[in-house]
Amino acid sequence: MGGFCGVISKQDCVPSLFYGTDYHCHLGTKRGGLATLDKDGFQRYIHDISNSQFKSKFETDILTMTGRSGIGIISDYEDQPLIIGSHLGRYAIVTVGVIKNDESLVKKAFKKGRTHFSEMSGNEINPTELVASLINQESSFAAGLQNVQESIEGSSSVLLLTEKGIYAARDRWGRTPVIIGQSPDGYIATQETTALPNLGYQVERELGPGEVVLITQDGIEQKVKPRKEMQICSFLWIYYGYPASSYEGINVEASRYRCGAALAKNDNVEVDYVGGIPDSGTAHALGYSDKSGIRYRRAFIKYTPTWPRSFMPQKQALRDLVAKMKLIPIKELIEGQRLLFCDDSIVRGTQLKDTLQRIYDYGAREIHMRPSCPPLVFGCKFLNFSRSKSELDLATRKAIKELEGQKKADLSKYVDESSDEFAAMVGRIGQKNGLTTLKYQKLEEMCAAIGLEREKLCTYCWNGCDKPACPKKTVENKPANK
Repeated sequence: MGGFCGVISKQDCVPSLFYGTDYHCHLGTKRGGLATLDKDGFQRYIHDISNSQFKSKFETDILTMTGRSGIGIISDYEDQPLIIGSHLGRYAIVTVGVIKNDESLVKKAFKKGRTHFSEMSGNEINPTELVASLINQESSFAAGLQNVQESIEGSSSVLLLTEKGIYAARDRWGRTPVIIGQSPDGYIATQETTALPNLGYQVERELGPGEVVLITQDGIEQKVKPRKEMQICSFLWIYYGYPASSYEGINVEASRYRCGAALAKNDNVEVDYVGGIPDSGTAHALGYSDKSGIRYRRAFIKYTPTWPRSFMPQKQALRDLVAKMKLIPIKELIEGQRLLFCDDSIVRGTQLKDTLQRIYDYGAREIHMRPSCPPLVFGCKFLNFSRSKSELDLATRKAIKELEGQKKADLSKYVDESSDEFAAMVGRIGQKNGLTTLKYQKLEEMCAAIGLEREKLCTYCWNGCDKPACPKKTVENKPANK
């Protein structure tokens, strides 16, 4: 994933920029960066944060940084911010999203000539540099940012730090949020409203899908109007959004309580108590407990000081290690008990299987699992959750392959919650993980718990649709091309 922050202020922007960017660390994986602009030009620092905290890497740098405007980034893997020189002038740029058609865009750029790209490890082109090249093809920053949205398959939200101010652009379908906050000293552009209260900002407005604005000390000037259609990522509320944040005016923690309550409403299992797989499963479990009247207990305690979120590492072995090391079981709350756990989701299932085995090893009688979203059948093609290129790594796809063999599978049957195929897939996943029972959240219940209009939510990873209606999908159960 990744997250960005931009600040423009009547005073020194660096403190707000530093802490505002830090409030996005739950989204990032490897790189952090800051850039400011003062009368002497741009200042920039980029550091590897894969094995250390963002604050510890930048606490010395910020002592030398000055300026009344700046941008920061917690990045998936590429260096950001970039400082770009172009016919539009010099600017710094940060981006969040994923470009699925990068190869074709690069070939198109080379055909036009007079361009080049810097290489990353593995001979990959920095996607932020590719976005900058699309901007530079136009006669203005606003037109360039509009070109980005029209050209990219995937998504890209962008901040540009220029001499005129900060340009903020939300991706074409609004899959990730961009929120503008205001204080007596200026403005902040952020993905997480978590960054606002402690820095003295109030929410001024949220950008619409594809909208572009120019933020200055004097105010916010709209450069490109928002599109009417929105497909914001539902997983913001279910998993990766921060509990204190709100998107489209809907708080994450509150929606997770509602989601847990919906799970309980449709359940009649008899257990001794309810727990959550921390952190994101905790709020779902609290909602379940409140609705069901079953006591909530913490059978696992998360060790938070040094371990990141387990989806962040790019290698499966390291993800598994993080998941194991950060969760510490409490035998006194496990031994002899019938336990029900709420979790945000089941993705590949490898971490879950190891976690459940540890619970059994500590003497649990029964383990019931209630994921707070439906089964994930499709890999996200709009955001950068993982660099894995194969959907067959998903727990659902492995179960479908076991059920179907090598023949083509009609996936529409496996996303139909009333079908025999759906029941068989869920049964296979539960059996492989040693669960007493496994029951998923229903898609409509999840959307209702979020509280945003159904047509505005992206549900692609659950039903393969980037719109409310879509055709049947058939796939072959064979390994993805390497």
